[in-house]
Amino acid sequence: MSGAGMLGLGVYRPARVVTNDEIAQRVDTSDEWVRSRTGIATRRIADEEETTVAMGAAAAEKALAAAGLTADTIDLVIGATCTSPSQIPGAGPQIAHRIGAGRAGAFDINGACAGFSYAVSTAADMVRAGSARHVLVVATERLSDYTDWDDRGTCILLADGAGATVIGPAETDEIGPAVWGHDGSRPEVIRVPGYGDNMFRMEGQAVFRWAISLVPTVRQICERAGVAPDELAGIVPHQANLRIVEALATGIGATNAAVARDVVDSGNTSAASIPLGLARLLDTGVIRRGDPVLLFGFGAGLTYCGQVVRCP
Repeated sequence: MSGAGMLGLGVYRPARVVTNDEIAQRVDTSDEWVRSRTGIATRRIADEEETTVAMGAAAAEKALAAAGLTADTIDLVIGATCTSPSQIPGAGPQIAHRIGAGRAGAFDINGACAGFSYAVSTAADMVRAGSARHVLVVATERLSDYTDWDDRGTCILLADGAGATVIGPAETDEIGPAVWGHDGSRPEVIRVPGYGDNMFRMEGQAVFRWAISLVPTVRQICERAGVAPDELAGIVPHQANLRIVEALATGIGATNAAVARDVVDSGNTSAASIPLGLARLLDTGVIRRGDPVLLFGFGAGLTYCGQVVRCP
């Protein structure tokens, strides 16, 4: 086998659901205000025991089960996260240990909201090159740890969750070429400053304008994969907010594609948002195994990455 594909998918959503009305008890907002500007109705917030590592491990075990594999068959674990509980060690090795992937290599990618797509591309290239046979990609985020619950502009958006996929050999290539890039001249647009301020900060209008400007890039992802937009079964952009999701989907003219709108119920979960959104489309039956789906992550850095994949 000379190609690479997604062999299984698993997700984890925290039990606690936080509504807009609950947030409105703390900041000056309302359910109507939040829905009209972001599309978000509810979000999931982790409890004390639902750590970044714990959620990632839970999603990883589900992905392994879906792929029909055990942890001892995994050659490499890639953690995609910007909310690891510590700068050192990373989440990847801790997740690998927790699930029993004792012989695997392990490291983290911090591509923020584009992290899952970066990790999928890295994993697929390693499989194609023969460096690994089975790679476990785990996107896990606990943004609530970095949320200023008195900042109306960000606390209505951020949430927690995890998603994982196993990348392995395939008879034909089921993961298309990555299209990626950055605008590193604008690090202040999305940031966690540090040095006494560990809260998530964002310039919302600047993010919206930048994200919408990426429509030609999303079209390029289709071109590099050799798939016309109207041939896509699904589109899963990073679930930043519903306005951006729908604008990107409309902009590329994918008239037949189901569009992930997981943000409505799950909020913005950074790197975890793409696997969570993909899982919801699969669970509802609007897309099926083998269907071509466009993934596109974009966020802090500013960075972006995307590819067309065949559904696991």
